[in-house]
Amino acid sequence: MDLKLITQRVQSDLQYIKEFTATPGSGCTRMPFSQETRYTAEYLKKVMADAGLEVREDCVGNIFGVRPGKDRSLPCIMVGSHYDSVYNGGDYDGIAGVISAVELARLLRDEDAELPCDFVAAAFMDEEGCRFGTGYFGSKCMLGQMTIEECRHYTDKDDISVYDAMKEYGLEPERLSEAAWPEGSIGHYIELHIEQGPVLDAEQTEIGLVDCIVGIQRYLVTICGRSDHAGTTPMDMRQDAVDIAAKVISKIGDMAREEGKGTVATVGYMKVTPSAMNVVAEKVDFSIDIRSSDNEVINRIAEKIRKELDEETGKTGASYSIDSKLTITPVNLNPGMLDIMEESCRKRGYSCRRMPSGAGHDALAIGQTIDTVMLFVPSKDGRSHCPAEYTPYEAFAKGILVLYDLIGQLQPQTGSCEK
Repeated sequence: MDLKLITQRVQSDLQYIKEFTATPGSGCTRMPFSQETRYTAEYLKKVMADAGLEVREDCVGNIFGVRPGKDRSLPCIMVGSHYDSVYNGGDYDGIAGVISAVELARLLRDEDAELPCDFVAAAFMDEEGCRFGTGYFGSKCMLGQMTIEECRHYTDKDDISVYDAMKEYGLEPERLSEAAWPEGSIGHYIELHIEQGPVLDAEQTEIGLVDCIVGIQRYLVTICGRSDHAGTTPMDMRQDAVDIAAKVISKIGDMAREEGKGTVATVGYMKVTPSAMNVVAEKVDFSIDIRSSDNEVINRIAEKIRKELDEETGKTGASYSIDSKLTITPVNLNPGMLDIMEESCRKRGYSCRRMPSGAGHDALAIGQTIDTVMLFVPSKDGRSHCPAEYTPYEAFAKGILVLYDLIGQLQPQTGSCEK
């Protein structure tokens, strides 16, 4: 197979899609159910069809391209990632995995290869969760794990719900249940992704074989105090929501450091009301993102945060609430699939290493119930979720060849793959 041709085709696709951003010149901003996702969806449907796939967009905005296998009743092999982004993110996060799946379909077409079961290229809607504070929306819908009530509950910064955003996008949220694939219809899930960290680039290692993905819990905390004059209200008579929030937030990072073992905790969003220089704040909203390969560690930190909130609000008579946005447990990825990829790297002369993923991916949600594996390619200087994100296009091509070897060796499972 021609590494140069694969590189050129992947580069052409990614260069074209990078133009679909709400922030030209300031990175990729492709929020779910936006005009930018619509443009990207239409392009993905075109290149999937050009690769000979049977293409459809489901009722939640996921896009699937299917290459029929010898026995269509067998569980399929699915390869994919997401096509949304963070605010002012990079040009490769998520979407490179989708294009890699399309390129695998092209290689199967070029080689006139027929797999025992269907091959499915997948592009998922809203993995990042940036707009609504959740995550894994498309893949969880595919797994039958989302409800209409949740779609009505989760809102963006403009108080637009997932439900209303879907309707404005042209979808029918009442049909949400139709997005669920039958149990047993997906035999294996595979995802190629940039590492989003510095390890592979620093070591000059070409391929990362992901053996574990951390669990994640996300919360939105609201502290309710009382607005007062900043100059005339004594300090011991205030219910200052910012003061309370700051005391709690200042301890969250140390909670993660004390646990160690790669545990991280982040407060990445904060909103102050009324947000005036001369007014004691009435309300503060802030996010919490906790990640670890040990779910007990995540639970322990979440409980510590609740105790701190109880203590700090209790001192002044203020109150708080916590809205759980995401709870997903760590997952170990399929060792047999990892072995096949490692052998492929050896035969092709690519350096590789096994490693965990500190970032969540659709593979985290899907891997809870389906045999799953991930492959990482290097991120230059470890940069990601920013305009400086970069991975050489040839790195994607090498990863694609390893995945081609993998899908050619997977043994079909029993079950039904009709969808």
